[in-house]
Amino acid sequence: MIEWSEEDLMIRDAVRGWIDAEVRPNLDALDSGELPPYDLLRSLYKTFGMDEMARSSFQSRIAKEREAGGTGDAAKKDADGSGGGNAAMTMLPVIELCKVAPGMVSAMGVGLGLAAGTIMKRGTPDQKERWALPLLTMEKVGAWAITEPNSGSDAFGGMQATARKVGDEYVINGGKTFITNGPYADTIVFYCKLDDGREPRDREILTFVLDRGMDGLEQSRPLRKMGLHSSPTGELFLNDVRAGADRLLSSGSQGGKESAKQNFVTERAGVAAMALGVIEECLKLSVEYARTRELWGQRIGDFQLIQLKLAKMEVARLNVQNLVFRHVEMQRSGRTPTLAEASAMKLYAAQAASEVAQEAVQLFGGNGYMSEYRVEQLARDAKSFQIYAGTDEIQVTHIARDLLSR
Repeated sequence: MIEWSEEDLMIRDAVRGWIDAEVRPNLDALDSGELPPYDLLRSLYKTFGMDEMARSSFQSRIAKEREAGGTGDAAKKDADGSGGGNAAMTMLPVIELCKVAPGMVSAMGVGLGLAAGTIMKRGTPDQKERWALPLLTMEKVGAWAITEPNSGSDAFGGMQATARKVGDEYVINGGKTFITNGPYADTIVFYCKLDDGREPRDREILTFVLDRGMDGLEQSRPLRKMGLHSSPTGELFLNDVRAGADRLLSSGSQGGKESAKQNFVTERAGVAAMALGVIEECLKLSVEYARTRELWGQRIGDFQLIQLKLAKMEVARLNVQNLVFRHVEMQRSGRTPTLAEASAMKLYAAQAASEVAQEAVQLFGGNGYMSEYRVEQLARDAKSFQIYAGTDEIQVTHIARDLLSR
């Protein structure tokens, strides 16, 4: 059995103190979309030395790669930048931030885990130094662009964005939607298909790194959405964007698809930690409210139906916490979850967080429907867990296919 160590708890308390001082006072501006999260995230990184830790780890990995001839095999074990040495430094800020502003974690996770992660897995040492390092230190904002308006969950088969080879360059056309950090991204990892005359579903998947301001690249304003307002989401439009071969991360259908699948594992497993933060905060707020709110001359916590809600929230907290601890153990042992395992973690944790948040709103009654009481925001934010990184239905498909293939 695993528990947070005393050192872990010290990190947690320090992060909580930073959040109380820096994030909570800005919560209204974050939730309205008025304040993008990036300066706050940079402050988090600088306050806890995470930027210098990332820089030092990066330089060590790149040195090993260059010694190995630039293959990346020497650094493959921790190429996504997360590593397993101090899982608490990865998980605890996620959990604590999700108690207040889950969108900040989405914005951070996409830039680090998906954009930088893809470059670190698929790029050359030169590409990593050029694009990944500024993302890993939070100097720049990263986006990971795979979803399109007409593809949805059929990300690869329905992909219509194309790259046509013209001399030594590629000419890229197409659009992406629901792109986290899209409006503010400095660096964009962009998936498209090679326009080689074959049927669209048979074409090779290519992965490029694009920069803000390139000719023909348009980044939309933030889209309006139900929740997760502290995570800006936008669209990308590419019209004859020219990219040299130095921007190509991986070629061939297998390379592009495999890098995306690896990122799905990282993203889905991380949702369990995000869900735990929401569940812990909703439970805390609900217990406090049940103790102090009185009806018919007694506190509502004395009513059995309220007690049932609290008990179910605690069961969900324990179950999701155990999933997080299992993931920490896997990180420490150097093992990566399979796609099915990550999908199972995400499916259960996302549903649990959404259900707990909705029950918290119900427990608060009319107050829970008011934005003055934070369970309203958490309920809106938690619903997104069941949609992004693959819907609940897609998680079921990936789990079942794995079971049936054994």
